[in-house]
Amino acid sequence: MTTYDRVLALLDGAGCGYREVTHRAEGRTDLASLLRGHPLHQSAKSIVLRVALGRKRSAYVLTVVPGDRRVDLAAAARTAGGARADFADRETAERLTGCVSGAIVPFSFDPRLRLVVDPELLEQDEIWFNAARLDRSLAMSPRTYAEVARPLFAAVAEPPRHTTVTPVAAPGGR
Repeated sequence: MTTYDRVLALLDGAGCGYREVTHRAEGRTDLASLLRGHPLHQSAKSIVLRVALGRKRSAYVLTVVPGDRRVDLAAAARTAGGARADFADRETAERLTGCVSGAIVPFSFDPRLRLVVDPELLEQDEIWFNAARLDRSLAMSPRTYAEVARPLFAAVAEPPRHTTVTPVAAPGGR
């Protein structure tokens, strides 16, 4: 059974509502959000981290943050009881999740992969994520997601980045 099939079976088995959307294959969160037609902060961005627990010991954590935020590596390491966190290599992330990079779902089906979700994701009316395929996405209530996924909630997203836009005079203008 593929991870895509496992996710749908999990959601259907729990009797929860969700919507499935087919779109052009896309793994970048910002571009997938545009294709799906929703704000970036409604995306559930899933990233696998390797956390150093001590001398030659490590653990893997699947962090899920709003799509417009980055993972706070130090906070993720502390949450997992480690000293340092880094992004897992692509091969390991794909093996642990059963998904290609860019289509990692916010669910863990591997006992070696601890699921940690930033609580700000629950502030949305709806969340979106790739459904273990680059060409399929799911939308659902974040509360329903939390009930089904049963993650550990911890602040693992960096604060929002505020950018300053400097006005530029139009050509020929003053």
